[in-house]
Amino acid sequence: MSAVGQLRSLARENVAVAALTIPRLLRHSVWRDVNPHEGAGLGVVLVPGFGASDFSLTLATTWLRDRGYLPVGAGVGFNVGCTSELVDRIEQRLEEHAEATGGPVVLLGQSRGGGLARLAAVRRPDLVRGLVMLGSPVLDPMGAHPHVLLAARALAGLSAIGVPGLMDNDCLSGTCFEDNVAAATAPLEIPAVSVYSKSDGIVPWRLSLDPSAEHVEVHSTHTGMGLDPDVYLALRPRLAAWAAERFDLRDVG
Repeated sequence: MSAVGQLRSLARENVAVAALTIPRLLRHSVWRDVNPHEGAGLGVVLVPGFGASDFSLTLATTWLRDRGYLPVGAGVGFNVGCTSELVDRIEQRLEEHAEATGGPVVLLGQSRGGGLARLAAVRRPDLVRGLVMLGSPVLDPMGAHPHVLLAARALAGLSAIGVPGLMDNDCLSGTCFEDNVAAATAPLEIPAVSVYSKSDGIVPWRLSLDPSAEHVEVHSTHTGMGLDPDVYLALRPRLAAWAAERFDLRDVG
């Protein structure tokens, strides 16, 4: 892609631009067609992307709740901390939510959040009914847009001078990085879906082609993936199938 093309692609990833797709989602049948029994109380833990909070997945949380799922945020703050520590937090939330909902839950993560969710699923497959990754660079966590990597290195620099709660250099190139990269490509023991877009201006789409997951293509920006009706159209039957299989609601006729 040319330099001009890269700038245009990055401009489309502005949060304000992504928000312009919200009215399309709210008008779409995938949002308006509500079935409060569809999720059958299946728990979902949502993990936001790098630099984002649980608030960034508010629409996904609302959509899930309206369809009978029990969604909660992963509680990882703005997702700028050490990878291993964040996976520890997600594992704790998995344990809590699985106990609260009576069994394994779904992990749904966007961008870096999908990669963290995958690491938690590898660690605790007994707690996970299914995994959804939205625009997650699981094949190369360092393969995102250079601006994102620059921000990550800036955080590591702040960590080096004593600012707490941030990823450090070990997360980018040390033992922590190597261990987590190995775990990120380990085979999954649970069903998984990796959603990608060739219009993604942050994560090269090929990095989302997890060999252990079903690949689903949508036509969305990276930032707007959680706001795109096509994403919900793709996820709805898969989530409903996981809920039906867990609660034995499958049509036996």
